[in-house]
Amino acid sequence: MIAQLLGPKAQQRDLLIENLHVVQDHFGHLDKESITALAEVMRLSQAQVYEVASFYAHFHLNGPPAPQQSCVSLTCAMFGVGKGAPVPCVGRCAEAPVSLPRAQKSPPDYIDYAAYDYTTYRQYKGQSDQVLHALEAANLRGLGGAGFKVADKWRFFDKATNAVLVINADEGEPGTFKDRHCLERNPHKVIEGALIAADVINAKDIYIYLRDEYADIRQILQIELPKIDTDGRVIHLRRGAGAYICGEETALLESLEGKRGLPRIKPPYPAQQGLFGRPTLINNVETLWRVQDILQNGIEAGSKRFYSLSGRIQKPGVYEAPLTITAQELITHYGGGLLDGHKFKAYLPGGASGGILPAYLANLPLGFGQLEQYGCFIGSAAVIVLSDHDNMKTVCTNLLDFFNHESCGQCTPCRVGCDKLSNMLRHTLDTDLAQELCAVMRDSSICGLGQAAPNPLLSALTYFAEDFT
Repeated sequence: MIAQLLGPKAQQRDLLIENLHVVQDHFGHLDKESITALAEVMRLSQAQVYEVASFYAHFHLNGPPAPQQSCVSLTCAMFGVGKGAPVPCVGRCAEAPVSLPRAQKSPPDYIDYAAYDYTTYRQYKGQSDQVLHALEAANLRGLGGAGFKVADKWRFFDKATNAVLVINADEGEPGTFKDRHCLERNPHKVIEGALIAADVINAKDIYIYLRDEYADIRQILQIELPKIDTDGRVIHLRRGAGAYICGEETALLESLEGKRGLPRIKPPYPAQQGLFGRPTLINNVETLWRVQDILQNGIEAGSKRFYSLSGRIQKPGVYEAPLTITAQELITHYGGGLLDGHKFKAYLPGGASGGILPAYLANLPLGFGQLEQYGCFIGSAAVIVLSDHDNMKTVCTNLLDFFNHESCGQCTPCRVGCDKLSNMLRHTLDTDLAQELCAVMRDSSICGLGQAAPNPLLSALTYFAEDFT
């Protein structure tokens, strides 16, 4: 039965997570018998299958999932969490509060293959120097959070052989839903950017790692990808399984290989030894969108980005705006101002990990390198607006609960630190001890999750100490 479900590639080791999805989709959950059968078919030990299945939140080992679930991310919690089992951010912060399953809606209206033209890819095919020059002139930086210069990153592959391109579509940062916006509306713009990138680094394989919450996008891509002339390149669509840590590039690679999403020690870096040991370029969805946009419309297209705007505002949503815009301008000109009866108190410029700034610093430009001196960063540009109805200790408790839940547990500073901070926030906070613990986490955690988890607490203590007394 399991062998028939999985088809001819059943024994391919890197497809373990895909196979777990297939089995669970069929039976409704993963019981002992199905794990045993899957292990036998894939010629793996039961322990190997179980350790992967138990790592990811979307695999259900103790019976079917609860019929109703409610998002408990910061934005949803601000508006009152609904009934049902709690789940982390589902990438629909503009609709907060969100309960699952959502009411059935028509699939999003998107630009399909028949309405799209891959002219830009054909124009720049084989023109690596021109592409890199344009991206450099536009000063395009990675828009997933790290902000590394794209042209410089691609140049690492100048002499690479057997390279592979990975599209990171696993946006799990609370407050972030811009990549969903891109893929739901114009998936081919992203794919064209990916083909351009693959041509520059001479990659024959493209992997799309899509977060499992985006079922509508998965359906769109399953329809559209077979239609594309990829010049012999193979585009592999892979399904995440509910693990925020897999937004970290090396944890993502481990997951693509069918393993638990545990970040790797660096070096070697992915550009040296990444997916299956091959040189690997990892780019965010919006980054590839901008690649296409710059080459089609000129370097001015690199002066803007998408902002995920949510919280105590009239019109939450995704808005395209200049890199130099301020939070105040974003809230006023795009978000319609604050909700009636609310006074602007604070904002998160970069989602859960980007820190918290007070309203009197809302006139700072939201560009790369502009907020670091204030203890924050723009990251994925997930701007969450808080009002005088919000207590900063409560806000930080929600965010640290998220990091505690999503820590992979591999390194002690993050595993113990997130748990300790989460518990400390439920009592009278010893601020000296908390700051000492935050310093240890920042200095010694393996990856960005543990290093950035203290950011909201440290910035809140700086600007809103009165909320912790």
